[in-house]
Amino acid sequence: MKKCRITVMRKVCHKDLIERYENPLEHACDMEQGQVFIANGWQRPEGLCESAWQSMSPFVMTLAHGGGDFYDGWMKNRRSAMISCNDGFRPVSFLIEALDEEAE
Repeated sequence: MKKCRITVMRKVCHKDLIERYENPLEHACDMEQGQVFIANGWQRPEGLCESAWQSMSPFVMTLAHGGGDFYDGWMKNRRSAMISCNDGFRPVSFLIEALDEEAE
């Protein structure tokens, strides 16, 4: 099983949707563009949002076990995936890449 690098690529904020539909929150997303996490196989890296992990974990699991080429050539790098978290107000896009390094 391989390690996977998870990089925060982009954070978007839909203020119009927040104002219209969301109850006020004191604290939302902690992810920062450029932030990098290393998944040790299929294990969620410390500090990575639990909700985001739920969206990406099937892709991490597949990449960690040597799979890839999702959706018949979707990604230029067959050993990667671009996944967004499921927050419709503040979606965060993550690039997941399988590394050559073995998981511990």
